[in-house]
Amino acid sequence: MNTTPQSYEGSMLMIVAPSGAGKSSLVNALLEADHSLQLSLSCTTRAPRAGELDGRDYSFISKEQFLAKKSSGDFLEWAEVHGNLYGTSRSWIEGQMQKGSDVILEIDWQGAQQIRQLIPQAIWIFIFPPSIQALEERLYKRGQDDKETIAKRVAAAHIELQHAHEADFIVVNEIFADALRDLQAIVASSRLRASPMMARYPALVKRLGA
Repeated sequence: MNTTPQSYEGSMLMIVAPSGAGKSSLVNALLEADHSLQLSLSCTTRAPRAGELDGRDYSFISKEQFLAKKSSGDFLEWAEVHGNLYGTSRSWIEGQMQKGSDVILEIDWQGAQQIRQLIPQAIWIFIFPPSIQALEERLYKRGQDDKETIAKRVAAAHIELQHAHEADFIVVNEIFADALRDLQAIVASSRLRASPMMARYPALVKRLGA
């Protein structure tokens, strides 16, 4: 889809954070508070897990369908995880943005870098834990991983945090309510950027000669 940045009425907001920083909890609260936001729907070749629905949690497709989309350039970014393929659909996201919807992506820093190459105006938000110790404590309290896995996640966090300077905004998730309020402020400011505003009000722009 050939689209100039000025044609997007909506924004893309990429939420990046090391495991345990509270990214998913913040995104869920953000979506609950603002129903106009759209969560990016990733494509995957893995089978649905219990309770997951096609079109709500993921777009579940075959490997052949995935590879066809990849070959056609439909993925902004893609990766193979534990033998399954995952990808972010460019056509779906650009379609939402052209309609004026703001799209939220939960993504890792490598994916954010890939998307920046294709859609430079995408907004990158990095979620910080208050400390590495707090991050480790949250991972233990979550109770989903063994000690070795947690150590790997903490080591990965050190690498991820080295890319925080590439982000547009940093939100420190020490007090959840404050972090959520900061995220909401970023969303509000993204809606007032020149490019989306000019796309949203073309008649006014023309009358004003802007």
